[in-house]
Amino acid sequence: MSYIKADEVLPQNIIKIIQQYIDGENIYIPKKKGSRSSWGEKTGAKTELFRRNSLIYRDYLNGATVAVLACRYYLSDKTIQRIIREMRINESV
Repeated sequence: MSYIKADEVLPQNIIKIIQQYIDGENIYIPKKKGSRSSWGEKTGAKTELFRRNSLIYRDYLNGATVAVLACRYYLSDKTIQRIIREMRINESV
């Protein structure tokens, strides 16, 4: 994570107020609530996992066993079972 020098972007009066609370230390300022991205949106990971889970569920509906799916997708039996359960719930909604 990179940082920006406060004196390059903030007015001096605000810097002096911040220095009363934290002087010379690094501080993290979170994004505003409306500007946050949910997990996986920027990288596409969320979409890719949904696609993979849909394939797993499709294969399961077509007769593949949990053990076969676990080997095929390099996941544990429990993870395959969780994915199937979640996809089944999402399908009914």
